[in-house]
Amino acid sequence: MTLSALEKAEILVEALPYIKDFHGKRVVIKYGGAAMIECELKEKIMQDIVLMKYVGMHPIVVHGGGPEINAMLKRLNMKSEFVDGLRVTDRDTMEIVEMVLGGKVNKEIVSGINASGGKAIGISGKDGQLIIAGPTEDRERLGYVGQVNQVNPGVIETIIENGYIPVIAPIGMDDQRNSYNINADLAAAAIAVAMKADKLVLLTDVPGLLMDPNDPESLISVLRTSEVGKYIEAGVISGGMTPKVQCCVEAVTGGVGRTHIVDGRVPHSILLEVFTRQGVGTMVVNE
Repeated sequence: MTLSALEKAEILVEALPYIKDFHGKRVVIKYGGAAMIECELKEKIMQDIVLMKYVGMHPIVVHGGGPEINAMLKRLNMKSEFVDGLRVTDRDTMEIVEMVLGGKVNKEIVSGINASGGKAIGISGKDGQLIIAGPTEDRERLGYVGQVNQVNPGVIETIIENGYIPVIAPIGMDDQRNSYNINADLAAAAIAVAMKADKLVLLTDVPGLLMDPNDPESLISVLRTSEVGKYIEAGVISGGMTPKVQCCVEAVTGGVGRTHIVDGRVPHSILLEVFTRQGVGTMVVNE
């Protein structure tokens, strides 16, 4: 369907209040899932991010890269092992994780943003001591899987002040210079709180939180923090959705304005969530 010039103008007018509200605001985007794999989706995500920058917003990208890590480990005949959804990361695996996330994946995203007309700089949580990390409680089983102990956002501020889009690999470091593999959702939430972001957007491979996982029409559009407990007890929030919702709760209770769990398989899903009345996915809000 081809839109007329008038219809295009009406779309821009509909977006105007949202552009005005978010001008100069920080939006943290956790980039992962199918949107990182499928070429067409990748291009549209890059376009969304660049558009946000040019209308006056400050997007901050935090990315995952699990499939790329799996592929490299397989090429090196190293096994992939997971416990409760977290990659078991010994020292050798940590070297591969850092190489893939901080090198290959990070720079591919940077080049994609640059190719779409933006200006991006790629860093990891080790740069400027951005993410001070430590081991999880289950270090014996998980190894160098990390938790965020502190975020020092100065390096992000410097990148933004100079007109660039920061692209962050979720790798942290402790005071002994050990590197840690940090879940990208957790890293994005912690960075959003430290940056006093107005939005946190988690791109996923599901429509959002569904009342019935087999019915995409049962989407819960708005989830209040007070409702999370009852939905966990009822089994509505379960599996891989549990840590995502918990990250959203931590973010909004930590001062982030709103958080969104968005289906990254939908073309231009970020723009739909930020610039339209309907939005897509599930918005998690504080009381």
